[in-house]
Amino acid sequence: MSHKRWNVEPYHKSLKQNASLERAPTQTVTTQTNHLFASLCAYIKLEMLKCSTHLNHFALKTKLYVGAIQVAFATLRQLQPVQLAA
Repeated sequence: MSHKRWNVEPYHKSLKQNASLERAPTQTVTTQTNHLFASLCAYIKLEMLKCSTHLNHFALKTKLYVGAIQVAFATLRQLQPVQLAA
């Protein structure tokens, strides 16, 4: 027996975990509404990237994080006055 997920389950999971819907540091209705809108926009962008790259949302998020960390470390190396041995 095959266990297929309903289409809404992966949507909610990705919206919460990849588009940061559940991490809303908001307290007013306006900021909550803005955060919801931004999360929905992020989900739509992930869907567009998913179609063009053939990667799922979790793989795309990981790829973005790894790229951001690499840029941050490269910038840190440029700012350090003394090179540290690895």
